[in-house]
Amino acid sequence: MQEVYEFLKKVGVYYLATMDGDQPRVRPFGTINIFEDKLYIQTGKVKEVSRQIQKNPKVEISAFDGQVWLRLTGTLVRDDRVEAKRDMLDKHPDLKAMYDPEDDNTEVLYFKDATAAFASFTEAPKTVTF
Repeated sequence: MQEVYEFLKKVGVYYLATMDGDQPRVRPFGTINIFEDKLYIQTGKVKEVSRQIQKNPKVEISAFDGQVWLRLTGTLVRDDRVEAKRDMLDKHPDLKAMYDPEDDNTEVLYFKDATAAFASFTEAPKTVTF
């Protein structure tokens, strides 16, 4: 999990895929955090992405650092605890202008049953599960 976190932190922007009925939706994300040994992302509950995740929590992340691709699949689980939200916002202070750990909008979600696949043209594929 740490390797996935470091990779996503390094690339800065990754792409999160969700399902909207039978239509895939992909959008850029940048928040990533490890809290209590779980990998978290963050969004707002008022966003379509949040509604899509609540309807179908199976998601995929794709990221590329110029040499290596990462595909991370798993199930997202909402964590409504203020401590989890506060930790995320402390690690991403630029979000504090839009989100507050005690508001009804801030949403943090952690990966459950995750599989990360690293691939490139120069190295053997590597898989990490957590």
